[in-house]
Amino acid sequence: MEEMEEELKCPVCGSFYREPIILPCSHNLCQACARNILVQTPESESPQSRRASGSGVSDYDYLDLDKMSLYSEADSGYGSYGGFASAPTTPCQKSPNGVRVFPPAMPPPATHLSPALAPVPRNSCITCPQCHRSLILDDRGLRGFPKNRVLEGVIDRYQQSKAAALKCQLCEKAPKEATVMCEQCDVFYCDPCRLRCHPPRGPLAKHRLVPPAQGRVSRRLSPRKVSTCTDHELENHSMYCVQCKMPVCYQCLEEGKHSSHEVKALGAMWKLHKSQLSQALNGLSDRAKEAKEFLVQLRNMVQQIQENSVEFEACLVAQCDALIDALNRRKAQLLARVNKEHEHKLKVVRDQISHCTVKLRQTTGLMEYCLEVIKENDPSGFLQISDALIRRVHLTEDQWGKGTLTPRMTTDFDLSLDNSPLLQSIHQLDFVQMKVPATPILQLEECCTHNNSATLSWKQPPLSTVPAEGYILELDDGNGGQFREVYVGKETMCTVDGLHFNSTYNARIKAFNKTGVSQYSKTLVLQTSEDTDSEEQTLPFPVPSERLPLRRMSPFSSTLNLQPSFPGRSYFDLRSSPHQLSLHSSLQSLNAPVAWFAFDPGSAHADIIFSNDNLTVTCSSYDDRVVLGKTGFSKGVHYWELTVDRYENHPDPAFGVARIDVMKDVMLGKDDKAWAMYVDNNRSWFMHNNSHTNRTEGGITKGATIGVLLDLNRKTLTFFINDEQQGPIAFENVEGLFFPAVSLNRNVQVTLHTGLPVPDFYSSRASIA
Repeated sequence: MEEMEEELKCPVCGSFYREPIILPCSHNLCQACARNILVQTPESESPQSRRASGSGVSDYDYLDLDKMSLYSEADSGYGSYGGFASAPTTPCQKSPNGVRVFPPAMPPPATHLSPALAPVPRNSCITCPQCHRSLILDDRGLRGFPKNRVLEGVIDRYQQSKAAALKCQLCEKAPKEATVMCEQCDVFYCDPCRLRCHPPRGPLAKHRLVPPAQGRVSRRLSPRKVSTCTDHELENHSMYCVQCKMPVCYQCLEEGKHSSHEVKALGAMWKLHKSQLSQALNGLSDRAKEAKEFLVQLRNMVQQIQENSVEFEACLVAQCDALIDALNRRKAQLLARVNKEHEHKLKVVRDQISHCTVKLRQTTGLMEYCLEVIKENDPSGFLQISDALIRRVHLTEDQWGKGTLTPRMTTDFDLSLDNSPLLQSIHQLDFVQMKVPATPILQLEECCTHNNSATLSWKQPPLSTVPAEGYILELDDGNGGQFREVYVGKETMCTVDGLHFNSTYNARIKAFNKTGVSQYSKTLVLQTSEDTDSEEQTLPFPVPSERLPLRRMSPFSSTLNLQPSFPGRSYFDLRSSPHQLSLHSSLQSLNAPVAWFAFDPGSAHADIIFSNDNLTVTCSSYDDRVVLGKTGFSKGVHYWELTVDRYENHPDPAFGVARIDVMKDVMLGKDDKAWAMYVDNNRSWFMHNNSHTNRTEGGITKGATIGVLLDLNRKTLTFFINDEQQGPIAFENVEGLFFPAVSLNRNVQVTLHTGLPVPDFYSSRASIA
């Protein structure tokens, strides 16, 4: 039960909820706390003024955060909760839970009324301190929000379970612990006093005796209030509106806004939602069980690391004793390094234990809270919070997804002591790097041939703990001759140009570090096209005795140009820059071959959902998440488009380019690794390093097409909406390696279209220039 306590505390005051109310976003607030964070809004944002102008139709009007730019000096269009015109300089406070709390714009008038009945300032606005959604109150004020009686009942039971034992009220000297309470007499009795003062005979035999804790709850809660409608306070809830997902009364059905909605019996929906919540808890319970088993595994790893540490220290001491005369000055330093490695491993595992424990505690608390909510017998109260709880349970279960229950550290100590140097060089004795790197693995699905070019991609084996400082790519001459080094560097993808047509080449890769080089990878056999007019091909090729198909891929920008030094022989000339390899020479002009690519699941945020062969993406989160394309560009002119398949609730998707290490959990353009245009249904802005510029009218809807033109010859980035340029050139002086990028949330779905030529009007403009 203690792990559930955080679920029962107000995010504003940090104490247990007192008279909690339910906001439309499904979060709860104390009634007094809700009044304390009210902010007065401009007259033009009030529900009355919106209804008078015909623009408002709902009881609660959420503020359009982009419209807040009307009151922002920067005019960035990016919403700021502290930027209301009525209180532009009022500083934010923080609650005990660390949530921002916005004080009222003016002191509330002195009144003796309760917080629910006291009048609120006209045009008041309240911002949820948890999700930061803002809404403007109507004439009912805080009375328009339903009270969360289920939460009150859970809090009462929780507090009773932690309360001290109740004492008998009839003991004359030292009161004994009460064992029962009479509901009719409203008195707590110990056993001797009950037999003496409340015998079970005569009229007293009909009295109902209950346990003390239940009696205290009954004393506080009786008589229990009947659930009433927030719109018609004299009417009880009798049905459930399926469309609005809320209990309603018969008057709402006859004359209110629910008259044309589908409704169902309150009791039936109560049982259905209880069943759904119970089923969701079963899945979460399995995750919690796996987490407990994982914690046992982590604790066993601690013991294993300690045992391995002892074993490694013993080995080290044995090696040092063999050279004791010369190694005494160095032995302490080497042991210190081993101990440091030992502590590092323990710290990583213990940190993971701590992180997993906290997450498990939160999960268990949510489970206990949900179980307590299920015990409630108030259908309407339960249905007011059941949808939100079901969503939270599913989201919490998703947080225990792939990778969460995987150790971040191995138990092995991959260090070795080189004791071969002669005694005269003993002062140079030191740990060598752990060992040579593992053999790289060729990623067959990303290797391809195109005309007389070949693209190869490789990676380190999974769970490889030995880092590689670089890679060596070797290619033969196409006639079965000797292998030659054609690339040495840190990149893991390379395109080889200038090969002979209709030739078979063998390629292999190895890794290196300070210790040495790895074994060669399996040899990859590549077949180039028959002639210069051939289309791009995806050819099968053997890897030792197997034949595995290649996936359609276009050449990437990280490119190695290999040109024969003289006819008939394939000696090659390497051309590269200090940081990345050069592009295909054919991409230097506007008539370059187009690039085909898809979104990259490997580098995308975990919340991104892929479909349509990784060409269509959406998101499972309400927050913005970033996904990159598989292709990077460093030279040439490139154009691609994205169509909006789904657009709901006016989100702000962002489109543009980014570095490979861009932040994946914020809107594109928030950091200095991305250059983007974010756009809603009315207008757009350019953003880089959280700086918003060039607000332009014209937005997107379902079916809209966004074009992105990256001209690395001119070092510019330009955006288009429905074949019209959106604003001026968005960014200039863009240099380096860029990947197509998109950020979106669950309200948006887009599809990528590649292999497109540069727009004609841009080609003609570039030729004139």
